[in-house]
Amino acid sequence: MTFLHPDLTLTVVLLVAFSIVLDVIGQLCFKLGLDRLPELEGGFRLNAFWGQVFNAPLLWAGIGAYALEFFVWLEALSRAPLSLLFPAGALAYCGVVLAGKVVLGETVSRRRWLATLVITVGVMLVCAGHA
Repeated sequence: MTFLHPDLTLTVVLLVAFSIVLDVIGQLCFKLGLDRLPELEGGFRLNAFWGQVFNAPLLWAGIGAYALEFFVWLEALSRAPLSLLFPAGALAYCGVVLAGKVVLGETVSRRRWLATLVITVGVMLVCAGHA
């Protein structure tokens, strides 16, 4: 019995892991970038908001992380089946929950931790080798 599915070579595992890390970094950059934008006086004004967004370095870093992730993901897709990779990519949800807690200091309920564990177990089942 092999631990991993035969299509999950070391290269594919590293590509998916890198894709997940880039996804989490992108989400953190988006959240931190938006949280640092100053409050708009007089309520929400779309033009002023977009002007702030285009001048926010963290938001651009998030876009850069997503752009790089796009190419990493394409490389992974060229090496393994989508039905295997896409569920593995769901680990990004787990990474975002963990990063929200550790980096942003967000409160994560027991139910959310349990749901994150369920996602992780599901990914393990999808990626497991044949018995």
